[in-house]
Amino acid sequence: MKTKNQIQSEALVALKGLRKGGIEVSMGVGKTLLGLKHMASNYTDISKFLVIAPKRSIFKSWVDDMSKFNYTHLEAHVDFSTYLSLNKQDFDYDVIYLDECHSLKQSHQQWLLEYERRGGIIIGLTGTYPVRDKTEKGKMCNYFCPKVYEYKTDDAVNDKILNDYRIYVHKLNLDGKGTIEKEGKFGAYYTSEVKEYNYWTDRLEHAKPGKDEQICRIQRMKSIQMFPSKETYAKKLFEMQQEKTIIFANTQAQADSLCTHSYHSKNKSSDDNLILFKENKIDKLSAVEQLSEGVTIPGLRVGIIMHAYANNRKASQKIGRLLRLNPDDVATVHILCYENTVDKEWVTSALSHLDQSKIKWIYPNEYEG
Repeated sequence: MKTKNQIQSEALVALKGLRKGGIEVSMGVGKTLLGLKHMASNYTDISKFLVIAPKRSIFKSWVDDMSKFNYTHLEAHVDFSTYLSLNKQDFDYDVIYLDECHSLKQSHQQWLLEYERRGGIIIGLTGTYPVRDKTEKGKMCNYFCPKVYEYKTDDAVNDKILNDYRIYVHKLNLDGKGTIEKEGKFGAYYTSEVKEYNYWTDRLEHAKPGKDEQICRIQRMKSIQMFPSKETYAKKLFEMQQEKTIIFANTQAQADSLCTHSYHSKNKSSDDNLILFKENKIDKLSAVEQLSEGVTIPGLRVGIIMHAYANNRKASQKIGRLLRLNPDDVATVHILCYENTVDKEWVTSALSHLDQSKIKWIYPNEYEG
């Protein structure tokens, strides 16, 4: 079995001498420490480094690790910026580190091309390298930080850096009853999940390419997110759990309806609720996206994901909250999915990078709790 130090050393060897390179390493391996080790190997008294991240809160982990791992001599040589401000930066950096490099967009291309022309080194770091080469993110990563080393979630599980897991995908049926209230020209009326889904699917099939098509696709996704039958099932499944459990909702209102204790930006008690959950004073918490990154919950055993929309990065982050138990423990993940809809395609795509033998697709009556 490999240690974290061995994995980091292998990644550094893969990057040695390269002007551009991307590293994909699982959570728990130490992506930030790996970046600092590379930085230290390129350090001189006049070096200048730039770290780019999706949000400012990530900068703290870099500074904290500098102190924790005795790299404080680097701090005066490092600047930090977000992807939103990348195009405003100077070009006089020896190396730039694209933390969460899957955040690259086409709008960054001109700046990066000029930085490359001037001889700068570009290093990409991520836990989820884009899997589709032809997408915007895939094209940007493949050109500016082509992957030269990978160490995935299941590798970390096998080496006992992360604990084992099992995933249940619950296959739900759309409700054919008129349970959804809508506003029409002549007042309120009721429609069913089946009719609403078919309506937007038909609109999408006949939409003009471009903006109209995108609007229909978004509206169909929002409809699926808010269908009441999935929320009803999620509540029952949540209540059945006997161990420490988190449920990821899609909206803040949904999170509030699922659990007495929720964590999101509009809940003034969020921080208190998170502390209670970490300290085992409550055993259930609902959350939305902002808890999926950068938060470790001691003793978390079960996670319920209501929506996994073809995004392996977000799915990995949510599942990752459960993979920091003792190495011999097994975490349980439940994902809810509508049968015979695009939802099934999304979930399949989101889980495509994981060990399929650990994923079981079941109907509700097949889950015994």
